[in-house]
Amino acid sequence: MARVTVEDCIDKVDNRFELVLLASHRARQISQGAAITIDRDNDKNPVVALREIADETLSPDDLKEDLIHSLQKHVEVDEPEPDPASLIAAGGVAVASDRDEDEDAPETVTFDQMSEEELLAGIEGLVPPEKSDDY
Repeated sequence: MARVTVEDCIDKVDNRFELVLLASHRARQISQGAAITIDRDNDKNPVVALREIADETLSPDDLKEDLIHSLQKHVEVDEPEPDPASLIAAGGVAVASDRDEDEDAPETVTFDQMSEEELLAGIEGLVPPEKSDDY
């Protein structure tokens, strides 16, 4: 078998540093038991990883995403922000941002006003009923 060289892989991955990162990540995957997509031919894991990249049996973009995922310690989940109209309808507190042409202006926070009766009704709705012996 002919040797795999950086020139064989550089047209698949433009940056040599990124190529080293991807190939080393793939070599670690192989050493942890991941299935290889080419014949081993008695080659070591880094050479197998480079040959897989050169033969395009693995997508460099998929390897890059997997590498990024493996290095993340905290995965942030994007959750949609609640709609202010639904908060008002539910009797909650709405936060509004009044921005003029000046983008560096601080945000103005406004709160809805509730009467004391509405507040007490909301609190009573949150507290579970007490258990009694009648049930």
